[in-house]
Amino acid sequence: MSETVFKGVEIVGTSGQSFSHAIEVAVNRARQTLHNLSWFVVKEQRGGLQQGRLEYQVTLSVYFKLDNLENPADAGDEDHNGS
Repeated sequence: MSETVFKGVEIVGTSGQSFSHAIEVAVNRARQTLHNLSWFVVKEQRGGLQQGRLEYQVTLSVYFKLDNLENPADAGDEDHNGS
């Protein structure tokens, strides 16, 4: 049986269009930095006013699979997932 470990980080996406679009903005940006993304959880939705215009803000926890270590001696090294 394979053993898999995931790590989660919290991010905030913003959009002038909708909460849904703010989620897409956040996930698309996370994909540019993190690899092996697996899922996300919407933690909070809120709105703001920026120069009189609505801004949709969404806080997400995104989870990604940690790389398998080929050499146990590497266990003390930082992972390569942007954390």
